[in-house]
Formats: sequence, structure tokens, C-alpha cells
Amino acid sequence: MKKLFLFLTLLCYLTLITAQPEVALNAFASGFFSPVAIENAGDDRLFIVERDGRIKILNEDGTVNPTVFLNIDSQVINPTAGGDERGLLGLAFHPNYSGNGFFYVNYINNSGNTVISRFMVDTLDPNIADPNSETIFLTIAQPFSNHNGGDLNFGSDGYLYIAMGDGGSGGDPGNRAQSLNTLLGKILRIDVDTGSPYGIPSDNPFFNDGDDMTLDEIWAYGLRNPWRFSFDSLTDDIWIGDVGQGLFEEIDMAASDAAGLNYGWRCYEGNATFNTGGCPDISTLTFPVGVYSHNNDGLFKCSITGGFRYRGSENPNLYGTYIFADVCSDEVGVLEYDGNIWQMFFSGPFNSVGSISTFGEDMNGEIYAAGLTSGNIYQVVDANLSVDSFENSTFKMFPNPANNKLHFSFSGQFPAKIQIYDLQGKLSLLFEDLIDSRSTLPIGSLTQGMYIVAVVGNDDQITYKKLLIN
Repeated sequence: MKKLFLFLTLLCYLTLITAQPEVALNAFASGFFSPVAIENAGDDRLFIVERDGRIKILNEDGTVNPTVFLNIDSQVINPTAGGDERGLLGLAFHPNYSGNGFFYVNYINNSGNTVISRFMVDTLDPNIADPNSETIFLTIAQPFSNHNGGDLNFGSDGYLYIAMGDGGSGGDPGNRAQSLNTLLGKILRIDVDTGSPYGIPSDNPFFNDGDDMTLDEIWAYGLRNPWRFSFDSLTDDIWIGDVGQGLFEEIDMAASDAAGLNYGWRCYEGNATFNTGGCPDISTLTFPVGVYSHNNDGLFKCSITGGFRYRGSENPNLYGTYIFADVCSDEVGVLEYDGNIWQMFFSGPFNSVGSISTFGEDMNGEIYAAGLTSGNIYQVVDANLSVDSFENSTFKMFPNPANNKLHFSFSGQFPAKIQIYDLQGKLSLLFEDLIDSRSTLPIGSLTQGMYIVAVVGNDDQITYKKLLIN
């Protein structure tokens, strides 16, 4: 009977985890005002960007430092109406931040123009920035108060990538996204470590192309409002959530070295024709890997919030999926590759979140989301994963994903045995007679894929954890 119960329990668990990916949002912190960006500086802190011009530090225990990291409210324009998307919009830390203390911001100044600038951390206090250390790198005129883009990230090549919207209004009336003589509607790429105030990487696609009108900073173009973009921490691929016009939202993706791509706006919205007058041949355009309509599944959607491809270890069933959201429906989307195509699933709506404005990664690759109107920060987790298996268990298992060895740390009584099953329910490995509070188990015989770890206590209570083998 006991073996039958174990089998049925395992079968139920396997059914849950092999279902389509579904996420949940676990409350992590609160008390922020219009958070629009979440970043880490290579340590266990999260930096929360508030649109009015403040950056605050969120600690790993959910507490918020009482002293603001940076306050440039006086330099940042405050939104004046519902369609006004301006403010302090982006933050990126230099790859050598621990050595030079440089970080970069993207904001709209009081004249209504985009500013890309650098600040420095205080030399004596790592939790405070020097507000007088600003060096401005770029100022870009904005014709309207929407479609500012705002994100910026360093690639693994050490260069700074900057997302710029098409300048606003609707339908890109200036055809800016397709024009190579404006920085609007683009992903830009600059070298912040050379030049004055910056340099142009020699492999930028339009650098030294012989056309004086083409701007050297452009890396990719044909974007409407790339509100959030990210780099896959494993493959370096770039992922862009580009806000649509009135019918479709899109997710664009490309290898990090794919220079000069044209993502198609204003010619196409998603995969659909929008305004093809004067547009290049369709064969020269790069179309999205994911599209959803504003009336998809009956819930009104309106604006994509780009996210991250999950590379953390706490939610193995989400590993490799791309996590994003929609601001209006407050749903979290998952884009999963099945070996042939990318499939899209939605979880939620999470109505209490209040407009999911951004995602961010911590130093371990775990993903967090922010609610613009609620001011709350949430951790993105696998909804199919038992909370008891992670938060209330008396042991830790790491790393996950793993390769040849799996480590356990027990804070209570040692278990009677540890069993590892494949997804067909077959016992792959068995470990018994554990005698130490820290144990290292050899798992080199396991092939790549997903497994279930069953930790069986002396009281026959079983805790399950998912394990990913790379």
C-alpha cells in the first residue's frame, strides 16, 4: 500500500509539472512609487527605478533601504497625463561596476528629450550614488510624450545597447523607425569606454558605410516602442518586447551578433500589414517570434512588457522560457520552444498587481516583476510547483540545473533516502544511509533532461523537488 501511495503521488506530481508552463507571482516587497525598472549590480541587491526620478535599493530579505540610492527628480520631467510615458525609464550597471562604480540611466529631461548619462557610486558608501557625478553621453530630441523606449543594457561584448521608441503619436507619422538618419525607433549600440563622450564599435552595421546621413550608433531598426529588452544570459541572444499600434503586440529575437536587422515597423504591425508605402522588400525584414492580439483569449490586452528568458535554478520547469506580460490585462505570458516553434501561454490575470510595468533579474537569474500602480515587487515562480517543496522543507538542494554532482544541506533530521525519478516515473538513482548534514551525490549517470527528486524522511513524509540536468 505504501509503494502504491508513493507511485500515485509521484504520478500526480509528474502530471502537474509536464503540463503547459504556468507562472505565479509571489509578493516580495511593497511601497514603491511607479516602479519601471529592476536591475542588479552583480550582488544580492535589487535596484528599483521609480519613474519620478528615484532609484531605491531592495535587499534580498525584502527590506528597502531608507536612504534613496539616487534622486534626480529635479532633472526628470513628471508625466502630465495618462498617455504621457516620460520619466526616469532605465538603468544599467557597467560590467566593471565593482571596480569603477559607473552606472547609466535613461530619462526624459525637463525639455522633454531623452538623456543617456553616467553617474558614479559614492566612494565611501556602496548604497548611495553621487548625484553630482553625472556625465551626459547622448541627448535625443523627442517630438511627442509617448514611445520613448527607455531601456538600456550592456551586452556580453561590453557595449551599451539603448532602446529608442519611434518618437510617438500614432502610426509613426514621421516614418522615423525606417529612417537611418534618426536615432528614434532603434536599438543603439555605443562604446562607453572610449571616445568623448563615447565611441562607435567598429562592427556597428552602419559605421563607415560611406553614407553621411546614416547614423553610426544604430544597431537595429524598425521598432515602434521597445519598452523592455534583454539579453539571454546563456546564449547572448537579444529579446525585445515591441509595443504594437492597435491590434498586435510582438516579441522580437535575434542572435547578439545579428547586426542591422529591420524589424518592420511601420510597414508591419506584428506579422500584419500596416503601412507599406515606400517600404523595403519583405525579404529584408525580420519578423517576430511571438505575436498576440489585443483580444486574445477574451481579455483586453494593449501593451507588451518585455522580460527575460528564464535561466534561474528555483523553477526548473520554466528554464529556457521567455517571460513577459501585458500592461492592460495584467497577465504574465510564457513563450516556450517545443523544438520546432515558439508556443505562447498566458497566466493570470493578476489584477492586484496593477499594470505589470517591468521585469528584472537578480544575480542568480531569478525573475521579478513590478506593478506600476500598486508599487509592489513580485517574484515570478512556477505555479505548478508545490510551495511546501521549496519554502517549508528542511533542506536545500543545489545547484539546479546540475551536471555531475548534486549537493544537499539538511537543517533537521537526515532523510531515510533520496530517490531520483525520470519523467516516466522510473527510478533512476537511489541514495540511502546519509550520515552528514551536508551530502554530495554523484549524478553523472543522468542524461540531459528533467527529473524528480524525492526526499523520503524517516517518518515516510516525502518532499519533491524538480531537477534539471544540463
